[in-house]
Amino acid sequence: MSIVISILIGFVALLHGYFMWFEMFAWTTVGKKTFKNFPAEHFEKTKSLAANQGLYNGFLAAGLIWSLLISDGMWSTNIALFILGCVVVAGMYGAYSVSKRIFYIQAVPAIITIILILLK
Repeated sequence: MSIVISILIGFVALLHGYFMWFEMFAWTTVGKKTFKNFPAEHFEKTKSLAANQGLYNGFLAAGLIWSLLISDGMWSTNIALFILGCVVVAGMYGAYSVSKRIFYIQAVPAIITIILILLK
């Protein structure tokens, strides 16, 4: 994998690591500042739901990091493409169900990375 692609995969992994932390451990603090349209009284009530969602973001981050550690180029690329595809689907669903902004934050970096992988 090229260095640029590896950096982009690492960036997407870091984003999802941040999402995991935010949703699992800072939902009731940072969440209120991030999702201003969401009623403040719902953050405590939805804490376990957000933590569950954060866990899935952690799995995405772990899969991307794993793809960077695989020495076989074909396997590394295939795993990265699969996980990045999952990120795109999650970003599209988040844009549909929560906020269009999620598409740009979550899906676009993954789409750019997928395109670069396929063009190499």
